[in-house]
Amino acid sequence: MPDIVLETARLVLRTIAESDAAEQARVLNTPAVMRHLGGPKELHEIEARHAKAMALHAQEGFSFLMAIEKETGELVGHCGLKRVDAEDAKNPGDLEIGWLVREDRWRRGYAREAVEAVIDWAFTRHGASHVVALTSLANEPSWRLMERLGMRRREDLDFADPRFAPEDNPTILYDLTREEWCARA
Repeated sequence: MPDIVLETARLVLRTIAESDAAEQARVLNTPAVMRHLGGPKELHEIEARHAKAMALHAQEGFSFLMAIEKETGELVGHCGLKRVDAEDAKNPGDLEIGWLVREDRWRRGYAREAVEAVIDWAFTRHGASHVVALTSLANEPSWRLMERLGMRRREDLDFADPRFAPEDNPTILYDLTREEWCARA
């Protein structure tokens, strides 16, 4: 049974359950949502990612979380923490925040609401000194959100990620320290 980890005004962020892969495939695994992430994935790939996230949560107490809309009980996205593990990344092991929101919930502030809760979780419950977020230069909505959150672009940590097409390279990185986050509060 999944555990509720965080709550925001409109969202419950809970651990992943084995049964979540099919629902994620249905509402998040679309060409539009997955555009800058290598395109839609096969169900077995989503299941493997979920297994990895559940193992991470059991081991380190954090992972990606399913974002459930309180008003409807529907899956609207996922958001959470993992370790930077991209093969060519220059900062392996750093705490990385990430998120996805289903297309019919875009531009409603759900990503920001979830990410703010996860950033606070990283700093207050997991003692992170900083968090990073990665995206492609082509994914302007994501890096614009990173900037609105007070994150700083770290061009020195950009890298080419062979998992993604040329139009989604380079992978760019933004950083936020605990001190910067606390100063905003």
